[in-house]
Amino acid sequence: MKNKNIVYDECILSISMFYGILIRMYLGNKEHNSPHIHAYYQDEKATYDIRTGDKMEGKMPKDKEKLVSA
Repeated sequence: MKNKNIVYDECILSISMFYGILIRMYLGNKEHNSPHIHAYYQDEKATYDIRTGDKMEGKMPKDKEKLVSA
């Protein structure tokens, strides 16, 4: 039985998957930085600003980066 008094600090949402790219968003009480998404492709990971589509940090192959930021 779950304890109803537990407060979760973070929730991970997988919001899209295409061409082997997984897009996730982290939500919770400990928000940081501007609104962004996390993109994963094989061993690469990068974060992108939701408002502009610009890469904030990380590495992503150029062809996959174009798909994420579109």
